[in-house]
Amino acid sequence: MEPKIDGCPVKRWPIPTACILLSAMLGVYSGVRKISISAVPEPGPLEASIATYAKHILVRSGSRNDVRAPAIDHQTSIAAGDKLYGAECAMCHGLNGRTPTDTGRWMYPRAADLSSKDVQRYSDVQLFWIVKNGVRMTGMPAFGKVETDEHMWDLVRYIRGLRRESNAASNAR
Repeated sequence: MEPKIDGCPVKRWPIPTACILLSAMLGVYSGVRKISISAVPEPGPLEASIATYAKHILVRSGSRNDVRAPAIDHQTSIAAGDKLYGAECAMCHGLNGRTPTDTGRWMYPRAADLSSKDVQRYSDVQLFWIVKNGVRMTGMPAFGKVETDEHMWDLVRYIRGLRRESNAASNAR
């Protein structure tokens, strides 16, 4: 016998309904009395960790194809990525990739520090997928229709180098 709600058969809970119920339960659990969609305040630790976890799962799932970086001269690729980064990415992530511009700080969520552990723990294929496809509702645009795969790999190599630069700067102090 199928379960029924108000006399209507219910076969399964749709995902949006489950998300709404989960959000409501989290709101009640955290003691939030008023739900706000304002982008002004920084997200709380629970919201930030849930969003980050979900983003990593979805990127991992979306990037599960057999994309391989072409074998080329890495120094030339990084230099090309630096130029492309300055033209396409610096307007939000900042010239150094670590300090978002005003535009990046006005976004919700804020533009990421590309040298951070959170960004750097993505695989090269996952970073490529993010650059190519963007991430909805984050301000991260998709470059797949305006840039070649080679250019996007140049960006990935450049972004990967930001962590090495960050570590070298920390060690110099």
